[in-house]
Amino acid sequence: MNVAIIGCGYVGYKVAQYWQQEMNFVVSVTTTSPERVPALQSVAQRVVVTCGNDIDGLKSVLHNQDVVLLSVGPKSSEVYEEAYLQTAQTLVSCLQQIKSVKQLIYTGSYAVYGDRNGVWVDEETPLAPPNLNAQILRKTEEVLLSASSENLHVCIFRLGGIYGTGRELLKIFGRYSGTTRPGNGEYTTNWVHLDDIVGAIEFARHRRLQGIYNLVDDAHLTSRELLDSLFEKHNLPKVEWDTSIKNTRPYNAWVSNEKLKEAGYQLIHPQIIF
Repeated sequence: MNVAIIGCGYVGYKVAQYWQQEMNFVVSVTTTSPERVPALQSVAQRVVVTCGNDIDGLKSVLHNQDVVLLSVGPKSSEVYEEAYLQTAQTLVSCLQQIKSVKQLIYTGSYAVYGDRNGVWVDEETPLAPPNLNAQILRKTEEVLLSASSENLHVCIFRLGGIYGTGRELLKIFGRYSGTTRPGNGEYTTNWVHLDDIVGAIEFARHRRLQGIYNLVDDAHLTSRELLDSLFEKHNLPKVEWDTSIKNTRPYNAWVSNEKLKEAGYQLIHPQIIF
């Protein structure tokens, strides 16, 4: 099987490695960073340096592919539109001409749900993107879903916060140990381990899933619970919370993963690894 990964960063690299080494697929990947080519050559038969809005570059990658994974990540918040929306628009334009691709899988974000005061949300919940970047993510989903047809299945994963090897929770939050944080720490968090992102993407490819699926673990810890457990595990000073300072975090929703589990996916790491 020929598979292409548009945007081969933290997630894409691991998927490429799995598809090449475990599934023996022929893997093509893209990157915007020429310096990453040698590393990517270890997990892909073909590496193309191109931007997501380069239609000729994407066409060259998509030719004769069976499955495409779109897993981009912006280098800064200022280039969200270029990284996500423009890439999606260019990709859909290419797929209208390249009929070999039977499935498109996209890794998005639960940020599109916005702040729901910690209540449950699922894939049917109306979206409430709280800022420009989340609005771009919503538009990206809409563009990609517009390409769906009998011939082309489009599967969108709304990911929780990503952690795993090389991006451990202590590496992400260690600087908060012993500090004072705004609010009361009671907003809900949603996380997913890198292993489960790879596992769910392969599950979606194998089952030819289409539609939208939340991809988060079962933990749903509050920020306070998460940081307390993390620092206790590593014998570090805990965070103090200051309720006199308002927490301005725009995402607070308890994201349901039931739809994906009902489809048959079993989480590798249902609980957070500290």
